[in-house]
Amino acid sequence: MYRVFVPLDTDMDRAMKQVAYVSALPCASEAVEAVLAHSLSDEERSAPSDMQRVDRVDTVKAAQEQLAEADITVDTVALSSPPSEGILSRLTEAGSDEVVLGGRKRSPTEKAILGSVTQTVILNATIPVTVTGGE
Repeated sequence: MYRVFVPLDTDMDRAMKQVAYVSALPCASEAVEAVLAHSLSDEERSAPSDMQRVDRVDTVKAAQEQLAEADITVDTVALSSPPSEGILSRLTEAGSDEVVLGGRKRSPTEKAILGSVTQTVILNATIPVTVTGGE
C-alpha cells in the first residue's frame, strides 16, 4: 500500500486540491492509503475537550468524504504545534511514502516574518514532497 500523508489547514480550496491529487494517483482506489492530519489552532484547542478532534475540522471531514467516495482508505491524526514540526515528526511515525501539501502564494516578506510550513517541510522531509497549487 502506498501511504500518502496529507496535512490540512482550514482552507477548503487547498484541501480539495490536495484531495484531487491523491485521488488521481495511479490505482488510487486499490493501492493508496491517505493519512489526513491537522494541527489544532489555539481557538480549536479552547473548545471543550470532546470537541478537540481532528475529524471535526471541516476540511478534514470534506477530505474524508471525497477520498471515501474514491474508495481510498483514510486515517486521521492530530499534529503537534508548530505545524511544520508536527508534520515532520509524524511522517516517520506514519510510515508515509509521500507528503502532499497545499501551497499558497506568499511574498518574500511574509515568508520571512511568518515562516513557511511548506518551505520547512520541503527542506527537511526525507520522503518526496508534492505541493498542490496555491492562489
